[in-house]
Amino acid sequence: MLHIYNSLTGKKEKFVPIVPGKVGMYVCGMTVYDYCHVGHARVLVAFDVVARYLRHSGYDLTYVRNVTDIDDKIIKRAHENGEPFEALTHRFIEAMHEDAALLGVLPPDQEPKATASMDDIIAMIQTLVEKEAAYCAANGDVYYDVSRFERYGELSSKKLDDLRAGARVEVDEAKDDPLDFVLWKSAKPDEPAWDAPWGRGRPGWHIECSAMAARCLGDHFDIHGGGMDLKFPHHENEIAQSESATGHRYVNVWMHNGFVNIDNEKMSKSLGNFFTIRDVLARYQPEVVRYFILASHYRSPLNYSDEHLDNAKSALDRFYLALRDLPVSKFETGSEYEQRFHDAMNDDFNTPEALAVLFEIVREMNSLRDSDTEKATQLAALLRHLGGIIGLLQENSERYFKGAETEDGISSDAINALIEKRKVARQNKDWAESDRIRDELLSQGVIIEDGSGETSWRRQ
Repeated sequence: MLHIYNSLTGKKEKFVPIVPGKVGMYVCGMTVYDYCHVGHARVLVAFDVVARYLRHSGYDLTYVRNVTDIDDKIIKRAHENGEPFEALTHRFIEAMHEDAALLGVLPPDQEPKATASMDDIIAMIQTLVEKEAAYCAANGDVYYDVSRFERYGELSSKKLDDLRAGARVEVDEAKDDPLDFVLWKSAKPDEPAWDAPWGRGRPGWHIECSAMAARCLGDHFDIHGGGMDLKFPHHENEIAQSESATGHRYVNVWMHNGFVNIDNEKMSKSLGNFFTIRDVLARYQPEVVRYFILASHYRSPLNYSDEHLDNAKSALDRFYLALRDLPVSKFETGSEYEQRFHDAMNDDFNTPEALAVLFEIVREMNSLRDSDTEKATQLAALLRHLGGIIGLLQENSERYFKGAETEDGISSDAINALIEKRKVARQNKDWAESDRIRDELLSQGVIIEDGSGETSWRRQ
């Protein structure tokens, strides 16, 4: 039975979908004005695993991950570039899709965009105004009235008085209360704008997600996810405006993945420790990055460092070395390994514990490799099956080890030519030349392994 930690209640709960056998899940996606960074990679991979496991468990899942394609940062960047904001967002949406695919992230079932959801956004704001949960301010903006929602702060465990004490109001804002948040921003010169009952303008960030979620999944759905940084104020505001509009519960289970630090420091462009997914993939194979993310529980802080990525590479190498040279076979279901893997995943998607089970399979495979090839082959099939549930170990071992060729690296043809040259040296008992070629390959990041009359190689 699947249990999920619910950020709203602060405890693990047995997962019971609203409609038996069906699950609706909404995850806050990217604001597309730049390339995705490693924090985005964690959101993409963490909820990809949730989606994969829900489907593996037999649920009919509708997975929605939105795109924020209009906001202040997008407008600012488009102005700096001297290009239409639509051109900017289109380019970075395509880049996001490319990065996600490399990381083994499956596409969501629906990917609504804010700019394509304007009718839904305006309709929800109008409902809030009619219910007097929102008001039109003197500056033309429309604000949500936080005082109208008694449970405001419940998700983030914050109290209204404490929030008010720390609230800051911008000069151009006309709020009744410092905590009130904008639903509709009145049009400004040289900014995109849409027609609305309160005048031309564009939506605030929070209302976009409430409207898109409602359109795709209905007013009440099962799971809402996103990064820990979104818990307040974004998700807190979503709850308030959605439940004020509909009069009933918005989401049953709230899931938040932990922060990403860089060498134990918060990732920040100002600190010079900001890495895009593309920066990382230039140095590490995509599956290594995925493994690195899954080696920590999704709710735990994730510390990015070269050491941790190198450790992930070594761990993944162990898996693929165990799978190397074993034929493809069918796995036998019902094993203790399989049960323990599912027990781990049913415990709030505990991927580190699930990976520990996979390592136990590898240890037994290696112990049986020479004495019981048939059993080792069955275990290899089980390893691939369980790894596939979380999006790992689906590559051919040779392809994994030989990797993709890069412009500044030695080519596969050159490696094979040197190995043939070394083979001749060994036949001539020229051990000095044989060792020299081995060292030359190693200096270029290529490890060669002699066995059973054959020499294989892999990139470090």
